[in-house]
Amino acid sequence: MSGRDIAVTGVGLITAAGTDAVTSWQGVCSGISTAAVDPELGDVPVPLACRVPDFDAAALLGRAVWRTDRFVHLALAAAHEAVRDAGLDTAAWDGARVGVVVGVGTESKETSVAALRKYTDHAYETLSPLTVPRSTVNAAAAEICIVMGAYGPSMAVTTACASGATALGTARDLLLADRCDIVLAGGTEAPCHPLTSLSFSQMGALSRRVHDPRGASRPFDSARDGFVLAEGAAILVLERAADARARSARPHAYFCGYGSSTDGYHYAAAHPEGVGFERAFTAALADAGLNGADISHVNAHGTATVMNDRIEAAVLDRFFNGHPPPVTSTKGVTGHTLGAAGAIEAALATLTLQHQTIPPTANLDQLDPAINLDVVAKQPRPHRMEAVMSNSFGFGGHNAVLVLRQA
Repeated sequence: MSGRDIAVTGVGLITAAGTDAVTSWQGVCSGISTAAVDPELGDVPVPLACRVPDFDAAALLGRAVWRTDRFVHLALAAAHEAVRDAGLDTAAWDGARVGVVVGVGTESKETSVAALRKYTDHAYETLSPLTVPRSTVNAAAAEICIVMGAYGPSMAVTTACASGATALGTARDLLLADRCDIVLAGGTEAPCHPLTSLSFSQMGALSRRVHDPRGASRPFDSARDGFVLAEGAAILVLERAADARARSARPHAYFCGYGSSTDGYHYAAAHPEGVGFERAFTAALADAGLNGADISHVNAHGTATVMNDRIEAAVLDRFFNGHPPPVTSTKGVTGHTLGAAGAIEAALATLTLQHQTIPPTANLDQLDPAINLDVVAKQPRPHRMEAVMSNSFGFGGHNAVLVLRQA
């Protein structure tokens, strides 16, 4: 074990596949997409979304519900589960040594659009004084600190769809620099709003398979045509491995490598040769002290957009010298949670290691012939794994790659 290893001692998950880590894992392993026509999206061209089912925020959060937006509710739910799972007592910990880092990709459209409506109607006196604190991207990190008594470094990280993974890498840096003893880190997003859907559909990023919602999100499939908007959150409890041992905590996995890069190429498209992706792969493996042969599985970014999947697949094929390990994209089931995706997929990669089972990629009926990958499909695949990689890439050329090792 390296002295740079960080223990993942708690996992909190809330996705369209389930309202906690256990049910989310079961849902992802089912290989059944959660996409559906969403009545709340109204008459936009692509009214598809993956919503968290049966989530009673008020029952869980009490008065925090009225002062916070849905992306905060999701983050708090995941944080509570992660802390319980880690066996930590927030009333007993040294809050000054607890940090919080949460990735968020976009501001709250729910609050901002409601405020704009008040403005355009000249109903100034009815505008909520909570408009600013509800809508800012740091609201999730701030609320976790308030609720849980965390007084160490806290921040929101925004690197588009790589935000959740970047937050975990940032948290690891805080621990290695001895600025914290515990960090609650991850990502959250609640983007299922008509304006968000319309904006992404105008870019051509969303699947238009409205006639077949369950079949809309189909990473690496030859018939893919875009992603499906989704909400969700994941928070991991991270500690230095020695600290986890000292309190007899049982890690789910070790977070042993992190690499990030920027393409510096385009505001939305990835570099066609994937040079930024590859730099992040190389940096993550070097940080972990591993090489490509040590990686047993890759949780791919796999958004189901035509070019992104091809570029990622080509880089993986090249990086692993034509023999990449088995790959999955859990976005086939969960949809694309934007800024939360990297954290959700890191949590699922952690559970993949723990269960020694790779979840299937939903809706993969025919692999794109331009893609040379062993993509797990139809059924979960038992597989011996010691180290796995989780990839996240975002608009603006943000790339973040995480390496996790079996505990």
